[in-house]
Amino acid sequence: MPNPELRTVANRLVELCRSNQSATVLDELTDPNVVSVEAMAMPGQDTAEVHGLEALRQKHAWWNSTFEVHEASCEGPFPHGDDRFAVIFSMDVTNRHTKQREQLREVAVYTVAAGKVVREEFFYG
Repeated sequence: MPNPELRTVANRLVELCRSNQSATVLDELTDPNVVSVEAMAMPGQDTAEVHGLEALRQKHAWWNSTFEVHEASCEGPFPHGDDRFAVIFSMDVTNRHTKQREQLREVAVYTVAAGKVVREEFFYG
């Protein structure tokens, strides 16, 4: 059974994601020194890894300006040990620049310390 703090953070993150409140996830659940790791560098970035809450906010702003989300869902959380959990995200999006519509699916693994997400890692094809 995962620790209660992990369960609280994991359940709240999923609840906020399901109600399309990613800004609240950042404000409420994310450590100021968070590390966010994508499977590859995003366009216009030199690295797949960003450090700090402000860099994560910029990453979210890039996503929101690049993609129109038609539908999104998440499965989980799936706890792992005392400090990690995973969530599976599925999205139907259109790239605002290319007008290409696609279905995306990714696994996010979150690491929690002192009641905050300190690391997030994304896995996708």
